[in-house]
Amino acid sequence: MKREKLTRSAIELLKALIEIPSFSSEEHETAVLLENWFKSNKIPFQRSGNNLWAINADYDEDKPTLLLNSHHDTVQPNAGYTRDPFQAIEENDKLYGLGSNDAGGSLVSLLATFTKFYNKKSMAYNLIFAASAEEESSGINGLNSILDQLPKIDLAIVGEPTLMQLAIAEKGLVVFDAKIKGTAGHAAHPNDDNVIYKLIDVLDWFRTYKFERKSPVLGDVKMTVTQINAGKQHNAIPAELDLVIDVRVNDKYTNEEIANILQSQAPCDSIRPRSLRLNSSSIPIHHELVKAGIALGRETYGSPTMSDQATLSCPSLKLGPGDSRRSHMADEYIFIEEIEEAIALYIKIIKTII
Repeated sequence: MKREKLTRSAIELLKALIEIPSFSSEEHETAVLLENWFKSNKIPFQRSGNNLWAINADYDEDKPTLLLNSHHDTVQPNAGYTRDPFQAIEENDKLYGLGSNDAGGSLVSLLATFTKFYNKKSMAYNLIFAASAEEESSGINGLNSILDQLPKIDLAIVGEPTLMQLAIAEKGLVVFDAKIKGTAGHAAHPNDDNVIYKLIDVLDWFRTYKFERKSPVLGDVKMTVTQINAGKQHNAIPAELDLVIDVRVNDKYTNEEIANILQSQAPCDSIRPRSLRLNSSSIPIHHELVKAGIALGRETYGSPTMSDQATLSCPSLKLGPGDSRRSHMADEYIFIEEIEEAIALYIKIIKTII
């Protein structure tokens, strides 16, 4: 299929995806829509839960494999929407709708690219396309749940809105639950062990703590207290207080190292990570995939946001149409020309390495 026809088909697919709600773990209907794309293009595919994948026709197990991945789930629309989030509206060269930018534009662009190369013979790389579920919630039934069903992956392009610039590194994430303990009592009586007041010093510790290792690409580890919970009534001093801490990890630390540091140094009675599986990721700047993008005028940078890259153990590049700043915003949109540009660039970059 010619690129121009593929591009038109991809845009129409994105419009159809927008008009079907696909919140994390509720992506069944958009999965059916993606099944129909494969069927209409005579591409065999597999499905597990709401994840779908396909492998190029000329697959050779002796060759390295390049994964093309993006997700088809969305967040809930926020209260600021002035348009119907489930109506695909094309206006002033923009396509509005929930998931248009994050990450529908990337999904359909990579799918069109995979379709373009599906029947190509004698490529240096095998190609796998995977449309994943539960990316927004980092759920257990997302990309991570099918990796053991795929051939060994040597390299990946993960589609997320990057303005088609090259995100060569991405921060990992560890969320911690912490507890501070004090002495319960009546608000009318003195209490030198008031857990609410103890919180002041604890918050100051988290606010000012600096991790030593700074990444030239991803900068510092970013640690933020995001939730506090304590007390049930106005006249009772609680015995304990709960905190949630969000830590964005650069490529100079493992998640395990971050957990060990906080568990040994944080001024809390207990602190534990919810999960250590969402690691930072990167690809060397001298990798042929990155060099191909640079040769096409793309710039490199480190991404502070997280994606399905966190589940991969191979070198991976985050690259896609749209702007991350539009993600999760009210009246989300993507420019039509961004999708057109993305498909053309994906094809050019892959042609360079295969």
